[in-house]
Amino acid sequence: MGAAESPAERVALVGAGLIGRAWAIVFARAGLPVTLWDPAEGVAEAARGTILERLADLRAAGLIAEAPEQVAARVTAAPTLEAAIHSATHVQEQGPERVEVKRELFARLDALCPREVVLASSTSGIPASAFTEGLAGRARCLVAHPVNPPYLVPLVELVGAPWTDPAVVARTRALMERVGQVPVTALKETRGFVLNRLQAALVAEAFRLVRDGVMSVEDVDRCVRDGLGLRWSFMGPFETIDLNAPGGVADYVARFGPLMGGITQEQAPYDYDAPTVARVAAERRAALPLERIEERSAWRDRRLMALVAHKREQMA
Repeated sequence: MGAAESPAERVALVGAGLIGRAWAIVFARAGLPVTLWDPAEGVAEAARGTILERLADLRAAGLIAEAPEQVAARVTAAPTLEAAIHSATHVQEQGPERVEVKRELFARLDALCPREVVLASSTSGIPASAFTEGLAGRARCLVAHPVNPPYLVPLVELVGAPWTDPAVVARTRALMERVGQVPVTALKETRGFVLNRLQAALVAEAFRLVRDGVMSVEDVDRCVRDGLGLRWSFMGPFETIDLNAPGGVADYVARFGPLMGGITQEQAPYDYDAPTVARVAAERRAALPLERIEERSAWRDRRLMALVAHKREQMA
């Protein structure tokens, strides 16, 4: 595959749902031509309208300099998979989260795409080794797991299979940096990847605290929203603890290691018991009826836009 440097990139997106549309925004706003294909008739064409709406929001928030129409013009809906991948240098897949579907789709992509084309999956938790092992071109396959929505939350986890060419990972990392994302590279496959593992630990503990009658759903959310989340929007857990003791990480562990270690000993695996899930769901529906979820999601995205704009200004 060669070095991390690559010729002018052309991106094909396989799957035009929520993540496919978001990826289209990421690549198009960086100036790259994008072809979008979905197996469901009319979905790719309809996606362009949604993309234009989101670009208008980004423009209003000061997060893109170009006119929304100019960015959207770089996104083309393809009638077939073959048309979508024609001349592509990077293919990003976001099909159903079922290993047999991905195995079949990657076999098709591997047969159709020239060997220099990178094949990346947006899967949230299926390792590349589960659906690329038997491919002739398995060395050019990897996971590039985004965070929703990737045009606002820039982290991308790059996770290769044991047989993925390191140059493919390097090239994909360079591409993600070029389009304004923040790539991180996993040194080996793990169940759920890293971001989901971190999130799983916090979410499981949140459910346990409600189950055990320690705190209400809303107040647990407040602990993160108005506590941990404020620091975590600018720094990660290691930098957080490094700054929380005069002597840095070693001092923090000396002071709080026994307390934190004792807490984790109490955190047995959590099975998401039905009564607690029902209680949490009931409290959330009391706070936010289902018919308002889309409205609240749009509010979330606007708040993320404001946060991204603020971080850019503060870190410039």
